[in-house]
Amino acid sequence: MAAIARWCVKHRFASVLLWLLALGAVAGAAGVAGSAYSNDYQVPGTESGRATALLDAGFDGRGGDSNTIVWHTAGNTTVQAAGVEQSMTRTLDAIEDLPGVASVASPYEREGAAQISKDGHTAYATVTFDAQADDVLQPRAQALVDTAKDAETDRLQVELGGTAIGLTEAPDSHLSEVVGVVVAAVVLFVAFGSLAASLLPIATALVSVGTAYAGTVLLGHVMTVADFAPMLGMLVGLGVGIDYALFIVTRHRKGLRRGLSVADSAANAVATTGRAVVFAGATVCIALLGMLILRLSFLNGVAIAASLTVVLTVAASVTLLPALLSLIGMRALSRRERRQLTEHGPQPELPTGFAARWSAFVERHPKLLGAVAAVVMLVLALPTLGLHLGTSDQGNNPASSTTRSAYDLIADGFGPGSNGPLTLVAEVDGRDDRAAMDALAGTVRSADGVASVSPVTYNNTGDTAVLTVVPESSPQSKDTSDLVDRLRDSVLPQAEQGTSLEVYVGGVTASYDDFAQVIIGKLPLFVGVVIALGCALLLLAFRSVGIPLKAALMNVLAVASSFGVVVAVFQWGWGSELLGLGSAGPIEPFLPVIMVSVLFGLSMDYQVFLVSRMYEEWLETGDNRRAVRVGLAETSRVINSAAVIMISVFLAFVLSGDRVIAMFGIALAAAVALDAFVLRTLLVPALMHMLGGANWWLPKRLDRWLPRISIEPPECLTAHGKIEEQRTGTSEESQELVP
Repeated sequence: MAAIARWCVKHRFASVLLWLLALGAVAGAAGVAGSAYSNDYQVPGTESGRATALLDAGFDGRGGDSNTIVWHTAGNTTVQAAGVEQSMTRTLDAIEDLPGVASVASPYEREGAAQISKDGHTAYATVTFDAQADDVLQPRAQALVDTAKDAETDRLQVELGGTAIGLTEAPDSHLSEVVGVVVAAVVLFVAFGSLAASLLPIATALVSVGTAYAGTVLLGHVMTVADFAPMLGMLVGLGVGIDYALFIVTRHRKGLRRGLSVADSAANAVATTGRAVVFAGATVCIALLGMLILRLSFLNGVAIAASLTVVLTVAASVTLLPALLSLIGMRALSRRERRQLTEHGPQPELPTGFAARWSAFVERHPKLLGAVAAVVMLVLALPTLGLHLGTSDQGNNPASSTTRSAYDLIADGFGPGSNGPLTLVAEVDGRDDRAAMDALAGTVRSADGVASVSPVTYNNTGDTAVLTVVPESSPQSKDTSDLVDRLRDSVLPQAEQGTSLEVYVGGVTASYDDFAQVIIGKLPLFVGVVIALGCALLLLAFRSVGIPLKAALMNVLAVASSFGVVVAVFQWGWGSELLGLGSAGPIEPFLPVIMVSVLFGLSMDYQVFLVSRMYEEWLETGDNRRAVRVGLAETSRVINSAAVIMISVFLAFVLSGDRVIAMFGIALAAAVALDAFVLRTLLVPALMHMLGGANWWLPKRLDRWLPRISIEPPECLTAHGKIEEQRTGTSEESQELVP
């Protein structure tokens, strides 16, 4: 590591230029190629997946993305009034001629009577594109919105809903990123007192994250990458990138105050703290890549994109950052620090202030403080027990959006289930199948939770049949999920008896329920693998059984508590409308997997930075109490500063306007806050004080068998060898004295 840092310092202009060229080249390629994201939740082999495939094969155009135009009249005017009907008919005709529109189903046609509400004040038309939402160009969706909105008057409200329409509401600004970076810069300036030093972590993170963002755009052309993957990568990359650079700059500043030259101090910072940065980044990547074992294409792209971001932030921290440090020279210190160094020379740095007092306080009261911390974490984790996985729909959008208004108008005029009808699809072979299919509508209509059922529709060849079931409850309601299970488990099997008919339940709710069930079934394996790999890394690094086990426990607590916060805000709706995040709704089914990966990785970061300093002191002295006290006193300030930066960056993404990204932001911010201020500065040191020397216990056979990797500088390992030799010698002398 020191050799890499020295090369970057010596060739500082070349190092900076190489990074800028890489950023420019990748960004240029991404600009030419364009984005190709895909939110494909379909899982091969699920019933909803088979229903979609059968529908696409049997009905040309039915597989395209369907959107809704809703209009509502007030007062005595109805949607069937001559003026309203003429205006909306002209609008629908114009929409049917728009590029990319496959068909328009008007309520004013003979078959459209069911598309007018019973009170006559609300009607809707279904607009089907010739492609799925992922392939619908945003300008085409915007053209649909503009054309429909042109018909709006003071007495006629026109709103639009649907997945493609949602593309027009995606935020196109980067306000959240700007706010997060500005807050991080302020915190860094307060911590360092030097403008130059405070800008370096920001610059390093922006270059690496910018390169990764463009790389993610290119990645979407070779594999399935969700549209939120770049934003998630940026969220994680800015947080860890600024933090990693902060740790290295802090160590560099410490070296300068000790009298080291700029080159020697930068090399020493990378050789010591840089090792911890590389190790912490590796744990984050391992946790993220753990998603690959789920074998879901939707998550594979997210895992690789986020891992790419972390790899580039680590690489920039140990190559670009030392080059930048050499460019600013002694300006990494504040003017006051430079003046003191010139006047008084290097001075010994001892932990003082609140950090030292807090460390001593934890040492004196480990049991009490440990109990308080455990209670806080467990109380915050309680809402996780009521976690309901499902898919929030446009009914959770902000009240000011057209998609939310359309959702509410449909729900008021036709019932909440009309926003997410279920689709029953079957392949028909012979008279018996056709007779059973015709009778199915009546059977399903009498089932609990069904509001209405459409007549059976056959394709041109008569070998595929479909009927639409409107539930009484909304798409995201648990009652709708229960209806899906009831249809599959009892209603449909009875209707299929005595025939070769096999009816599949599809639709939005069925698709997301299937996706959630697949994830839930694989979640225990995934969590187990991530914990095991993380523990293995810590075991190799710290040569201890206790450290990995405590880390696993702390990570589980951090994840559970952060999910408790997410459930309270998004599922229970505590403050969600106030924050502009829409109404309460279920938690996205893919969120637990992604959050477990990211949170385990971030939790490992603080564990590594805290325990590595304790381990360094333990290797030098062999005194556990001193190691824990000194490690906490010397790292708590920088960990807390890093946590404030990361929390600010994560919370800023609440401003993105995207509900999923806001979920990530709040979950990550809560996890980091609890991890830094409750776990790492309170519960972990308290437990380590109570366990004493057992913290560092490792069976001798296992010690000899395990390969040796280290995140400590070589001099610490030499000191550790001397301590072990002294202990071995003392033990042998004691054994000789025993008769």
